[in-house]
Amino acid sequence: MDSALIPEGVRRCSFKAFCLWLLVIFAVIGWGVLGGFLVLWKGLNVTGLNDYFGFGLYITADLAVIALGAGAFFTGFLTYVIGKKELKDIINLAVVVGFICYTGAQLVLLLEIGQPIRGWFSFWHPNVHSMLTEVIFCITCYTIVLTIEFLPLILENRQLDKVPEFHFFSHNLHEIMVVFAATGTFLSFFHQGSLGGLYGVMFARPFAFREGFFIWPWTFFLFVASAIASGPALTILVTMMVQGITRKKLVRREAISLLAKVTGYLLAFYMLVKILDTWWWATHTAPNMGVSFSEFFQAPYGLWLLFAEIVVCGIIPAIIFLTPKARADDVLLIVACVLDCAGIVINRFVFTVQNLALPVMPFDRLEIYVPTWQEWAPTLALIAYGALIVSLSYRYLPVFPRERELNPID
Repeated sequence: MDSALIPEGVRRCSFKAFCLWLLVIFAVIGWGVLGGFLVLWKGLNVTGLNDYFGFGLYITADLAVIALGAGAFFTGFLTYVIGKKELKDIINLAVVVGFICYTGAQLVLLLEIGQPIRGWFSFWHPNVHSMLTEVIFCITCYTIVLTIEFLPLILENRQLDKVPEFHFFSHNLHEIMVVFAATGTFLSFFHQGSLGGLYGVMFARPFAFREGFFIWPWTFFLFVASAIASGPALTILVTMMVQGITRKKLVRREAISLLAKVTGYLLAFYMLVKILDTWWWATHTAPNMGVSFSEFFQAPYGLWLLFAEIVVCGIIPAIIFLTPKARADDVLLIVACVLDCAGIVINRFVFTVQNLALPVMPFDRLEIYVPTWQEWAPTLALIAYGALIVSLSYRYLPVFPRERELNPID
């Protein structure tokens, strides 16, 4: 039965080995479900969140995966709108990764809001003065767009494609995919930016506050730039991991090299504006608010975080991406992708946790946030959830359209 679901003309591991792999994944997910259940049952007091830290590991992970999910909209934009047909080798996986990131982010939000049964309030009773209202609407709409983009791939399953209605529906969805790619680009641009704008308008938090650029604080544009500079790196990383695990060539090197090169230019641009932002913030914005640069970096949230974000996880991977010989090396390319993805996690961490840890009043002191296992478990389960969707998609769906061509069966 399992073999009848596998795409025709390709090889997969035995069903027994696949079940053992799924057992490991479900064990991690089960641990995460247990942690999440305890949070919903006993409340946020079993987490490291308190009056100082309304945001913590959940929001850090949420913002990071949303940024990394930008690989879907940007790769779709390059493929369908700009017309980079070489990326059709990798666009299906980009959609799968984007779907994982956005649906996973919404699952994490169920724990963060504390009372998920009231989650619909944000739609029915929206606060029109809050940037988060626009964010929740755009994220929800873009999740729907990603689901629509994922649907044709699901319907191309070997057995489902035999149903004439499914085949016809899938084919017609492919024909109008440019519409969804453009819609996704529009939605993702604004909610990525509004997440940054949310921090930029926090004038009571000098670490996050930024001055205006047109009608938005420039963190709006920094968050957009960081998302499109890191999202494609995750897509490349997942592609390289699947190829390494399966020991197959699933995507032409030209497609990976093109996406890596584009990522390098985007990351270099982001690093440029990030460095300018840091300089202006340290020499003008913060002093005008009566705060010195050194006050923002206190142990354990020291200058090492800024160095790690800009130099280690920004400049170094940008150089690798932009150097032809370096990005042609699999090990260096993987290192660059890992560093790029780590950089976005650090960025979201400092805006979320370090921002709240620093004292803002004379009687305040530096606070330290330590997440509990009930926070780590659902966060790691999010990664396992991604591994589950990628595994099922690779085994049963034609995620890589050139797999048969690149790996002919004798």
